[in-house]
Amino acid sequence: MSQAIFNLDAEVRSDLGKGASRRLRREDKVPAILYGADKEPVALTLEHHKVIQAQEFEAFYSHVLTLNIGGEKVEALVKDMQRHPFKPKVTHIDFLRVDASHTVTTHVPVHFINEASAKGVKEQGGHVEHNLADVEVSCLPASLPEFIEVDLANLELGQTLHLSDLVLPAGVTLVELSKGADHDQAVVTIKAPKGGAAEEASEE
Repeated sequence: MSQAIFNLDAEVRSDLGKGASRRLRREDKVPAILYGADKEPVALTLEHHKVIQAQEFEAFYSHVLTLNIGGEKVEALVKDMQRHPFKPKVTHIDFLRVDASHTVTTHVPVHFINEASAKGVKEQGGHVEHNLADVEVSCLPASLPEFIEVDLANLELGQTLHLSDLVLPAGVTLVELSKGADHDQAVVTIKAPKGGAAEEASEE
């Protein structure tokens, strides 16, 4: 798993409000806010083109980033990102401060592997249905995975993998499962095509 670290330069801004944010966007800058770790929120400004480059990487949304703020390096997670409704522009970012000694809770993507070669697909004619695209995890920042891998190689027609079936890195827990057994959501299922032979076989 890649341990790439993203670094973004940011400036503290004192000019707040919607009007100020609009001016920043016209200057090709992104208004942002940094909060958390029992510290006062700090309004920031980032260069839009740098944000666009960074957010092309999937890990940008789940990896611990380093914000360079006036010579100070602050570790943070992206908690929310707002985009223009139709232009390729980021309009605002919420960053959450990260403390190495405290657990963080965030969403990480799910990567499905061996879909085409899964037993239920290759041998039994089924198709893969994804129920979740990401999962919410809790762990120390150093243990935060960029994604959770789900291997479908041995999944048969009609079978479903649930949250409790996922293989997690050491020190990582799933937030939903901590809420009780009834929160063991389905992650992926191999289903038969409607009206197909595979569906009839699965009903026998």
